[in-house]
Amino acid sequence: MKLLAPLMLLASTAQAHYRFSRIVVNGVAEAKEWTAVRQTKNYQGNQGVTDVNSNDMRCFQMRTGTSTATINAGGTLGFIANSQITHFGPVSFYMARVPDNANINTWEPAGNVWFKVAVIDAVRKGSDWEWPAYNKVTVDFVVPKNVPSGKYLVRVESIALHQAQSVGGAQIYLSCAQVEVTGGGNGNPGPLVSFPGAYRANDQGLLWSYYPVKTSYTAPGPKVWSGN
Repeated sequence: MKLLAPLMLLASTAQAHYRFSRIVVNGVAEAKEWTAVRQTKNYQGNQGVTDVNSNDMRCFQMRTGTSTATINAGGTLGFIANSQITHFGPVSFYMARVPDNANINTWEPAGNVWFKVAVIDAVRKGSDWEWPAYNKVTVDFVVPKNVPSGKYLVRVESIALHQAQSVGGAQIYLSCAQVEVTGGGNGNPGPLVSFPGAYRANDQGLLWSYYPVKTSYTAPGPKVWSGN
């Protein structure tokens, strides 16, 4: 997607919001919403989170989990947007290891437990920006082969920048899936961050400028785990 400033601003503000309510495991999509994904507070209104200091930044959940999907390390895990990602911005994926003695359905991922495993970021094309996740129905990533086996919360996060000309304008659409990884390795994931805490409201990755158009952009948060 190439960004044409005034037209895109008008179009984006008129488009519907979205939610991530189903996952795709190695190409196979869940039949029903809120199966492995914890039901979010925007299950009806599809609104995003705008306060990065809110506990909603963890999973935006309304209810605890009910089911856990299984995927092999090295497999492809995707999230389905209902109905599609209708705002431009980056999409990031995080994972948090559930302690062995905890119940994955009720575990609260507080503190420095999250590591970033992938990001679909902006791509500079001459004087324009392209956003590969824009208008996609499904966004996915490859589960690192060296991630240790175990149960995880996997967090998808789409940052909508169409109204992010000032602090607090970014809209963050997110949810968490409950996943058990099998056949993993002996990696040491990191750096570990917390939600809230990983982002500040004035982070450059949460702001967008139409005039003048930004000359550089990087999604907020830590670096993607190297896989070692």
